[in-house]
Amino acid sequence: MSSRSQANTQDDDGLEAAIDQAIAACDGDMRSTIRALIVANEYLAAEVSELMKAVSHAYVRGRFQTYSG
Repeated sequence: MSSRSQANTQDDDGLEAAIDQAIAACDGDMRSTIRALIVANEYLAAEVSELMKAVSHAYVRGRFQTYSG
């Protein structure tokens, strides 16, 4: 088996474990699991949006210097 296949298998195993944990956290209720994942995703999207705004404002104000390598 190639290292790429092994990596994919490990990623799949980790994903399966995460799925099982999410379902277990919601006492096996699939609807609650999906609801919790949607709420978490919306929260993370809002956080990304706020961070992007903060970085944009800082960049405009000259708080970040560009890298000219």
